Amino acid sequence: MKRLINLGKEELVQRLWRAAPRIESMLRNSKHAEEARYVVFDHLDRLRRDLYNMKSDTYYADLNVVEKRNVRECIRVISNIFRTENEHLADTSALALLYGLARNEEGILDKVSEGFVMEFIALFLGIRGKYGRHSRRDELLIIKEGHDAAVERSEQLDAYASMMNRYFRRYANGMDEKIVEQRKMLRKDILAFFGGTEKDWYDHRWHMKHIIRDRKTLSALVRLEKDEVRGLEMALKNDIPFEITPHYLSLFNREGRSGTDRAVRAQVIPSVRYCENVLKNRRNGIDMDFMAEKATSPIEGVTRRYPQIVILKPYRSCPQICVYCQRNWEVKDMDEEVMLSKKKVSQALQWIRDDRNISEVLVTGGDPLTLNNRYIEWILGEIAEIEHVERIRIGTRIPVTLPFRINDELLGIFQRYHSWGKREIAVVTHFEHPAEMNPDSLEAIRRIRKIGMNVYNQAVFTYYNSRKFESCLLRRVLKVHGVDPYYTFNTMGKDETLDFRVPIARIEQERREECRLLPGLVRTDESVFNVPRLGKSHLRSWQDHEVIMILPDGRRVYRFYSWETKLTSVNDYLYTDVSIYDYLKRLCRDGENINDYLSIWYHF
Repeated sequence: MKRLINLGKEELVQRLWRAAPRIESMLRNSKHAEEARYVVFDHLDRLRRDLYNMKSDTYYADLNVVEKRNVRECIRVISNIFRTENEHLADTSALALLYGLARNEEGILDKVSEGFVMEFIALFLGIRGKYGRHSRRDELLIIKEGHDAAVERSEQLDAYASMMNRYFRRYANGMDEKIVEQRKMLRKDILAFFGGTEKDWYDHRWHMKHIIRDRKTLSALVRLEKDEVRGLEMALKNDIPFEITPHYLSLFNREGRSGTDRAVRAQVIPSVRYCENVLKNRRNGIDMDFMAEKATSPIEGVTRRYPQIVILKPYRSCPQICVYCQRNWEVKDMDEEVMLSKKKVSQALQWIRDDRNISEVLVTGGDPLTLNNRYIEWILGEIAEIEHVERIRIGTRIPVTLPFRINDELLGIFQRYHSWGKREIAVVTHFEHPAEMNPDSLEAIRRIRKIGMNVYNQAVFTYYNSRKFESCLLRRVLKVHGVDPYYTFNTMGKDETLDFRVPIARIEQERREECRLLPGLVRTDESVFNVPRLGKSHLRSWQDHEVIMILPDGRRVYRFYSWETKLTSVNDYLYTDVSIYDYLKRLCRDGENINDYLSIWYHF
């Protein structure tokens, strides 16, 4: 498969038919695509029957049971893709394209991409049991008994652990002594540039006064790459929000982008492609509200997608703006009008009081901890007086971007309303990469935990934390530093965030092949896709989503089902993913060994 990534389209098509000579013959000899559909469906049905036939002379008799499972999944996906209903839903026909390729129709190669051909090479190899990840039956190890079995199993587990540790050593951990010392040096430069003192560094108000919003200041403190300069210039010229706190800037590598700050920089420096797509959306009047929050807001300031919890958004800005933010359509920089009026917040609170089904309120925004303590005390006090609310979540990135905001006065407010057995106050934060953990963030978390509050993490699975075992290291670092992994979100399917988007197959692969090797208390997060209007759909099972089409450009189309599927009739949601082929090519350009990811084609 690795070699195939670098082949041209014509040679890939040759490999395609080498992987499925019988299907090529069926397509080539059919009078039209509809006849081919029925012939291929008959072929798939025969394969399915052979797969479950216990006789020793069947096509799949010698396959390992795990390989048989993969065959079953591939047959299911191909059958889905060739269904006329799904062609109608996706407004394309992969079968018609394959029919044209088999018959060598004029111009057909121009209609498909390498990614399209690669998807079907993988599927056709899969239905023949030629994936080759697992041993055939006659090559399986003899299963031992007793102590010998225990020794052999222990050696296998050691091999897994050693493999994980080799990968962990490749990635930056912000608590490594060398990285901590490098960041201290940059911190001194930042303080000197703004005329600050060591005492100022631990005052969140000083950081708020010196948020970096221009390229000149940023360039004076760290070396920027040419692509970063172009992105920043485009963002600032076109009023695309850009903000970095001095603390978060101290996590940069002063001498230029490197492995220690690759993920850090990407989160806050807008790329050219991001800016181009934002501007395109503006010109075309495209609504960037991917989650359709306006359609799930019963009253201004409130979002509701679940029976017992609501989101309350009193503030629409953050001390630092993340490029890939879910709410980039409404989050503004702090120079603009970002406060929801107190009157409207009061009306939203009254709405929550009037609905006794609400037991939990997530206060988020924007980042609500940007607000002053008096306002925070007011809003928490108002919610705490609602008898039927038993939990208040605070959605904040402050422990990552401005940890000094977690001071004695704020903790005192939390402590007044956090009462076990009556009401919980919990912090839900967002560490995205182990490079973001640092002594100051650890101290903020320690102080929150010391007063009895829980701290949870919601990560977004993006290109910049998607390498082999990279997110596993994040979970491990978080847990040992007092943060419980809670959710891992698939990146929002927004065109402007293409730089961050990763195929769904990769997050599924990470969950099943990498995260599964971690201890249970470390892998407590759930991988989810946030379905617009409907909410989170698990990425661990077919019952919540299925592949229905491969587009000519190699992208998969998924059909998602709501979490309410077994409770009521609800609409489905069609999602067009990013191409697995393009993702692997990008990893290859960045020096990754593609052999590490080859099973990605078989996660659906």
